[in-house]
Amino acid sequence: MKKIFIFIAFGALLTLLSGCATTPSVSYGSAEQVETITTEFGSTDLQMIAEKMVNSLLATPILQSGKRPVIYVHRVKNKTDEHIDTKSITDKVKVTLLKSGRVRFSAVSEVNEEMIKQLEYQTSSGIVDPNTAKTFGHQVGSDYFLYGEITSIKKRAGRVQDVYFKMTMNLVNVESGLIEWADEKEIRKQAKKPLLGP
Repeated sequence: MKKIFIFIAFGALLTLLSGCATTPSVSYGSAEQVETITTEFGSTDLQMIAEKMVNSLLATPILQSGKRPVIYVHRVKNKTDEHIDTKSITDKVKVTLLKSGRVRFSAVSEVNEEMIKQLEYQTSSGIVDPNTAKTFGHQVGSDYFLYGEITSIKKRAGRVQDVYFKMTMNLVNVESGLIEWADEKEIRKQAKKPLLGP
């Protein structure tokens, strides 16, 4: 009987210890903390790219004039071979620029269908007070069009992996079609596999 009790207690202890060993330890860190877990595109890369593009764009004469131009933003094209949430890049650039107070952004690229539905509802449903209903033909046209792309080159030699990312953005004058601003940010990351392990 004593042996059975010891066996059950030992089994319970092993189960408890194995449960503790497989449960991840989670903790909060700073969003600005440098992330170097892998060579894949990560949060630090996104932050460096956004900071470079915003600072460069804010330094252009276009945004120094005090006129607050209206910009239409197109999602950044991902030309790498890995999944990158490029909307996060454009959102970061857009939010930071908006906070500067020097630009305005057209929401057409994001919610055009919803705006049209809302205008149709207000003008033709008969439910909305005509004195407060918004009508077609009053949206502000964009002065500039912002677009970009991200590319990468990956190399591997033995245990060393090298990844190079390049982000390019352009600001085009909608009326003239001229590129008024362009800049790029380059990032290189390297990883070396240990001698032992997978």
